[in-house]
Amino acid sequence: MPWCKGEPPLEPTGKTVPEKKMTQEKIEIPDELGEIKSKDSLVCKYLTKEMYAKHAKHRTKTTGQSLYQCVRCAVCKDDQHVGIYAADEDCYVDFKDLFDPIIEDYHQIKEKREEAKKNGVALHQSDLDVTKIKETISDDVPVVSTRIRVGRNIKGYGMSPGITKEQRIAVEKLMIDCFKSLEGDLEGDYYPLTGMKPEIQEQLTKDHFLFKSGDENLKLGGMERDWPEGRGIFHNKDKTFLVWVGEEDQLRIISMGTGSDVRAVFDRLVRGLNSIEKILKSKGKEFQYNGDYGFFHSCPTNLGTGMRASVHIDLPKWNKEKDKLKSRCKEMHMQARGAHGESTKDDSGRFDLSNRYRLGYSEVQLVQMMITGVNTIWKEECEKQ
Repeated sequence: MPWCKGEPPLEPTGKTVPEKKMTQEKIEIPDELGEIKSKDSLVCKYLTKEMYAKHAKHRTKTTGQSLYQCVRCAVCKDDQHVGIYAADEDCYVDFKDLFDPIIEDYHQIKEKREEAKKNGVALHQSDLDVTKIKETISDDVPVVSTRIRVGRNIKGYGMSPGITKEQRIAVEKLMIDCFKSLEGDLEGDYYPLTGMKPEIQEQLTKDHFLFKSGDENLKLGGMERDWPEGRGIFHNKDKTFLVWVGEEDQLRIISMGTGSDVRAVFDRLVRGLNSIEKILKSKGKEFQYNGDYGFFHSCPTNLGTGMRASVHIDLPKWNKEKDKLKSRCKEMHMQARGAHGESTKDDSGRFDLSNRYRLGYSEVQLVQMMITGVNTIWKEECEKQ
């Protein structure tokens, strides 16, 4: 039985046809492990036929997720590095024998996990104390902008790959109430994607805030069902604090600013994050969290802090050695991408530099790691002939 049976038809352009009514229940779940197209993925590395057979008929309690639905991207596409998504917290427990080795491999935390277990402490230690950020980006480093984001999912609801339409709308309503309670420089407006006015859509697109349907990974992962219901964007008046509702995670909370003032950007993120969490707790809600995994996310690469602290910076000399730049960043637990995204061809010389890992480090450690890395990369840029 082919793994990809039941996929939406293709237009002549090769783009998937939008299918609002596509639900996970309509996907045919194979009983046996077939071909995994992404041969170099972590799914292919760790998923065996015996493991698949063990879990083939199991469905998670919260969203009824199957193992096949988790690994569908790796099965149907040949370009995945990881290739797995979780629809709910249950996936990390029910399919632990697959998720755990993938998590340990990607985050390189096997030894840290064993040490934490030996010492009887949680692997993930969250730290949002802005005053602990000691180093700053040097004044001579030409940083264009700074952006720090975290993902969050609210307990009791499925994550985007498995969340029902009713749950998604409930999360949106809950967040609308939260946004109304934000104060000071965090105060702003929420713009639902459903029925969005053309002029608002145009402005949000111009601001690079608007997220859209059509991402093939999100579609295969089940994250674009019932588009665009239950989805939207919040931003404050200064457009420096932003929350996506209903994309890859229930929430993507983002702080940004021009220039290199990382502390100010981090401070605003922490204040916004703490305010939202406090409001949610007053309503009897909390974020999905576990000491061994940190904050739960649909993609296991975001477990732990769920944080990506990044800057945009012009590196004309490193631009001639992109592969070396990526390798150099990797040595410092950093990641170098094009300014317009990882898969976008960009020869402008502007790069997005960020922390690579999310799990096994605190938020403060990751921000500091990014700052140190950026300073080092710029110093080496200046030393190049």
